[in-house]
Amino acid sequence: MSDIRTLGEFIVEKQHDFPHASGELSSLLSSIKLAAKIVNREINKAGLADITGSFGDENVQGEEQQKLDVYANDKFKAALEARDQVCGVASEEEDEAVTFNRELNRNAKYVVLMDPLDGSSNIDVNVSVGTIFSIYRRVSPVGTPPTQEDFLQPGSQQVAAGYIIYGSSTMLVYTTGNGVHGFTYDPSLGLFCLSHENLQTPEDGRIYSINEGNYFRFPMGVKKYIKYCQENVPEDDRPYTSRYIGSLVSDFHRNLLKGGIYLYPSTATHPTGKLRLLYECNPMAFLIEQAGGKASDGVGRIMDIKPTELHQRAPFFVGSTNMVEKVEAFLAEFPEQD
Repeated sequence: MSDIRTLGEFIVEKQHDFPHASGELSSLLSSIKLAAKIVNREINKAGLADITGSFGDENVQGEEQQKLDVYANDKFKAALEARDQVCGVASEEEDEAVTFNRELNRNAKYVVLMDPLDGSSNIDVNVSVGTIFSIYRRVSPVGTPPTQEDFLQPGSQQVAAGYIIYGSSTMLVYTTGNGVHGFTYDPSLGLFCLSHENLQTPEDGRIYSINEGNYFRFPMGVKKYIKYCQENVPEDDRPYTSRYIGSLVSDFHRNLLKGGIYLYPSTATHPTGKLRLLYECNPMAFLIEQAGGKASDGVGRIMDIKPTELHQRAPFFVGSTNMVEKVEAFLAEFPEQD
C-alpha cells in the first residue's frame, strides 16, 4: 500500500507547479473528484434505477437530454459551488453561463466549463461515457459577478483540463500544463490512485476514429484521408484500423494511449462541425498537446481560436501529431469550393 499515490496526494505534491494558485486549484480539482465519484455511483447502477432514458426536455444544442445528463450537470454544479474557488460555470446542458452568487464565490478566481456527461446516449447500451472539464482564471475583477468574457477565452488560456471516463474501470485524466496524468478509481478504497503518470501519445498511430456513415457529407480532403487510411500499403503500415465508439471521451482515451486520430469534420448538415469548442474541443486539445499530440480545426490550432459564443462549434481533428498533420495536408490540397 505504501507506494499507492492518490489523486489528492499527487495534486498537493505538484502544487509547486502553481505558485500563484496557493492551493486553490487543488481544492477545485477535489470538488471535481467528489462529483465524479457521485456520478460514477449512479452510472454503475443505471440499469437498476429509473435514471436511464430521456428527461423529456431538449438542451440548448437541440439534443434530447438523458436523465443522467441532468443528474450529472446538477451534481457537478453543486460540487463546484460548494467550494469558494469558482465564481461561475458554463455547461453544455445550460443555455447561459451560471453565476454563483454567494459572497465567497464572487471572490473566486476561476470559471469552469464542462460537458457533464459526454456520450450519454450510450448509457442504455452499457457503453463508456465521460465528463469533460476545462478551467480558466477569470479576466473580470474579483469580487464582481463573472462576465461573458470570462468564459469566451481561447483554449490557450486554460489553467487545467481533463476528463473522467466511466468504463470498465473509472479513470480521471487531467493536465495543469505540466504533463498528463491518469488516476484509476479503486471502489474498495473510494480513492483515485495514480496509474498513468506523464502520459505521452505516440507520434504515429494505426487507428482512425470517425463516423463513416456521414462519408458522403464530408469535405473532399477528409474523404481522401479516409481512403488513404484504407489503402493497402504494407511498407507504410496501412491499412489502418477503424474504431469509433461514438463517445468522444472513450474514442479520445483509446487513441491517447495507443496512438491514433479522432475526426469530427464539418459536414453538409453541420458546416461548422458538431463538437463544441468550449466544452469538448479545447479541453481535449490541451490534454493532447500536453501528451505530445496535436489538435486542429483542419486549418490551424484549436486552442488559438477566439470564441464568440458559449455553444460555438468547430471541426475537430485530434490525436497523434503525424496523423493530424496528414489530414491537414489533405484538406489543404482539396479545399472546399464555395
